[in-house]
Amino acid sequence: MASAKTDPKVGIIMGSRSDWPVMARAAEVLDALAVAYETKIVSAHRTPDRLYDYAKGAKTRGLKVVIAGAGGAAHLPGMTASMTPLPVIGVPVQSKSLKGLDSLLSIVQMPAGVPVATVAIGEAGAANAGLLAASILATHDDQVAERLDKWRAAQTSSVAETVED
Repeated sequence: MASAKTDPKVGIIMGSRSDWPVMARAAEVLDALAVAYETKIVSAHRTPDRLYDYAKGAKTRGLKVVIAGAGGAAHLPGMTASMTPLPVIGVPVQSKSLKGLDSLLSIVQMPAGVPVATVAIGEAGAANAGLLAASILATHDDQVAERLDKWRAAQTSSVAETVED
């Protein structure tokens, strides 16, 4: 798992080490955009005190956005959102029995008053969570906005116009 970066603006949290192969996609995107982040294992069920401390202290530590990946019951994103004023992006991690649909429904069905932005199941969702976090930061950071614009332009130019290209 990646070590904490200098002055992280994004927190990437997950319920267990086994979620890292999925959540690493968010880190890869943030690395590509030179956005500082930290990674932590914070289980809503197995480490509730760690979750409380993490969520309550996130803003005072300088974080601006939290990306929370969770599988199964997927309480981590919602519980985090209930304890921090920061935007929380939930990434549903695939489960064995329901292929992540349980995680998706758990995260997306937050009650009014406790918002969690929710992305797609799995690696694509984690990558998009990284992009969404950067987009949120870009509203107040011109350097991140410029890097994000360049990244998007590169994505656009990488798409062929015809099947022969």
